[in-house]
Amino acid sequence: MSILWEKSATWRWLVRRTRDSKPFFLAFATVCGVVPGVIGYGVMQITSTRNEQLEAQLRKNARPETTMMGQVNKERLAEFLGELQRKEDTNDRYVAALKGETLTRKPYVRIQPVPKQNDAGVDKEQKK
Repeated sequence: MSILWEKSATWRWLVRRTRDSKPFFLAFATVCGVVPGVIGYGVMQITSTRNEQLEAQLRKNARPETTMMGQVNKERLAEFLGELQRKEDTNDRYVAALKGETLTRKPYVRIQPVPKQNDAGVDKEQKK
């Protein structure tokens, strides 16, 4: 693949110009960043519609599982934001997430703190 770049006169000219001229390098780097950004933004604007009728139709035709999961996620988010507003300790959520677990509980009822690793190891040894 590098043979294409090494043999191309245009590529050699571009490398030489960017090496020798700082303003050209900055202009080239700006073009390489701005042009794809503008194209991407344009594509997103064209393909993203805020058609209320389409959204209503998609919501109406949604499967029951999808609707249920959306409601569950909305309730969990409301619970979490409520805990943050009440300035409650939410570290147990982070500990569970690090372990790959999800905390589920009744709304507005806190669970017992997650045991520390040392406590869990001692409990296992005592049960043996």
